[in-house]
Amino acid sequence: MTFSFLNPLYTAVSWIIVQFHSLYSNIFNPDGGWAWGLSIASMVVVIRICLIPLFVKQIKATRAMQAIQPKMKAIQERYKNDRQRQSEEMMKLYKEAGTNPFSSCLPILVQAPFFTALYGVLASVAKGSSIGVIHGDLLVSAGKAHIFGAPLSATFVGSSETSVKIVTAVMIILMSLSQFVTQRQLMTKNVDLTVKTPFMQQQKMLMYVFPIMFAVMGINFPVGVLVYWLTTNVWSMGQQLIVIHNNPTPGSKAFQERQERLKKAGRLRSDGTEIKGALWGMLPPSKAAISEAASAAAVVEESVRASRQQPRRQSKSQRQQGGAGQPAADLSKETKAEEPVDTVPADSSPADSGGKPAAAKQTGAKPAGTKQGTRQQPKRGGAQRPKKKS
Repeated sequence: MTFSFLNPLYTAVSWIIVQFHSLYSNIFNPDGGWAWGLSIASMVVVIRICLIPLFVKQIKATRAMQAIQPKMKAIQERYKNDRQRQSEEMMKLYKEAGTNPFSSCLPILVQAPFFTALYGVLASVAKGSSIGVIHGDLLVSAGKAHIFGAPLSATFVGSSETSVKIVTAVMIILMSLSQFVTQRQLMTKNVDLTVKTPFMQQQKMLMYVFPIMFAVMGINFPVGVLVYWLTTNVWSMGQQLIVIHNNPTPGSKAFQERQERLKKAGRLRSDGTEIKGALWGMLPPSKAAISEAASAAAVVEESVRASRQQPRRQSKSQRQQGGAGQPAADLSKETKAEEPVDTVPADSSPADSGGKPAAAKQTGAKPAGTKQGTRQQPKRGGAQRPKKKS
């Protein structure tokens, strides 16, 4: 049998679909598109719930890859002429960071076998061949199921009916658009805008490449497979919205918006960390926890304010001398002490018996006529001395 190694997977996928079909048959027509279409969508939900740990790992790997981009660029520049050494250094860097380029693709790679198995199941239904647990009445019922007039196994290329082409075209557009919106949401709100790296340019390119690729491939997908991919894209969009809202990348636009929300709610500490509630932060914190954190922040702020020392005021002379720290009163005393004292009256004789001025004799200072070491004497009141005629 062709692809016999996929038989266990065919059985698992068909069994999940049949179980949900039996559930929805109690509400909808068992042979209708709603029962079978919702069964496929529910299978997607089960798979994506099982892939949540891988999704968390993907988020962490993407952040780690973004953080090491500057180091990767430096390695590429340093060993641009030695490809082997460059590869070795890259692998060493990946190991230290705990990530690799393929970690961000894990959810898609894990879904690939289920996608292939679903494709094979729907192809067998279109041919009327039994596969897995779908046989007998279930095979006939699946063959009759239509979604908006298009059979589950119909494709855009393989059908000649206009209604089928319209339904498949709309589903292909919705599938590609949801893929684009999900990637754009990641690039515009959950990327650290302060880090400009080639990794960001690569992600921007993938934002346009993936939708185009899915649109080209979608023309050969059966309607049931289009339901699968449209459901998984919508799930990815909602899951990513929750992650961006509650755990955004530091430095991103979403991170700034989250900090503002926490600040308004009183759940942001002075150091920028969140006051988390019970159940691993999924529930909001109690009012007592918020009040306790606010009180602790107030105490820290008060202690910081009390520890601040005001600068000492200095006089103009202290500032001119480089802030020696001497009190202005002492400085003024010293200044007064340095000033010479003139003990000669204004009307006294200009010279004593030794021929020297009296002021110079008593104070030990040099005559005013000398060129060095003189200090200008202050003018005193009284009659002005007459000038000596030559």
